[in-house]
Amino acid sequence: MTKDEIKAEIKGVIEPYVMQKELLDNLSDEIQLIGDLKINSAHVVDIVLDIEEKYDITIDDESINKMNTIGEAIEVILEKMKKD
Repeated sequence: MTKDEIKAEIKGVIEPYVMQKELLDNLSDEIQLIGDLKINSAHVVDIVLDIEEKYDITIDDESINKMNTIGEAIEVILEKMKKD
């Protein structure tokens, strides 16, 4: 699976938690989940659970703390997919 494919899928996962849908139009690797997309920390937990289920992976607390941007989230997903 490529980074672009994962990014497209992540967009679908985070969409329900983003109030301003237009922010998803130009989703770049540098976009911050909490800062730019205004996703609250409780919803970040929901997103992580959704990602774990979608990709059949387990994301530990240390990895969650690395998932500040879209690009970082993609890297964590790719890393976990390789391990599992």
